[in-house]
Amino acid sequence: MIKMQVIGNLGKDCVVNTVNGKNVINFTVAHTEKYKDSQGNLQEKTTWVECAYWTDRTTVAQYLTKGKQIYAEGQPEVRSFQRQDGTAGASLSLRVREVQLLGGRGDSGSGPSAYQPAASSSPASNQAGGMTTANEPVDDLPF
Repeated sequence: MIKMQVIGNLGKDCVVNTVNGKNVINFTVAHTEKYKDSQGNLQEKTTWVECAYWTDRTTVAQYLTKGKQIYAEGQPEVRSFQRQDGTAGASLSLRVREVQLLGGRGDSGSGPSAYQPAASSSPASNQAGGMTTANEPVDDLPF
């Protein structure tokens, strides 16, 4: 199994679709890395990752808005395509298994996440240390 993890900011609000009767949340994560080139000039490189989160727990979609910082984990997929000018291109996508809200622009809550699940949330939602994991069981341990 190949696993990829990405921490970054959402480039735009997520979109919830239904494909063949199953729900999918699509979103794009941008990770920007800063470094110095050989001349000592500060450079930035941004990598965009297209994400598809196949889940019935679509209530998290309301919190996946532009600028929010998230952690996503899953299986990477590389897609090749042909550009309009005839050259080959490739894109990086992620089939998400887990997503955590870390924070981002406009968060007024304390801690890393403003997402607060309802008291009657399913046992598959977990809030630990201010981060919400969408597919881990609820755990009563204090640590």
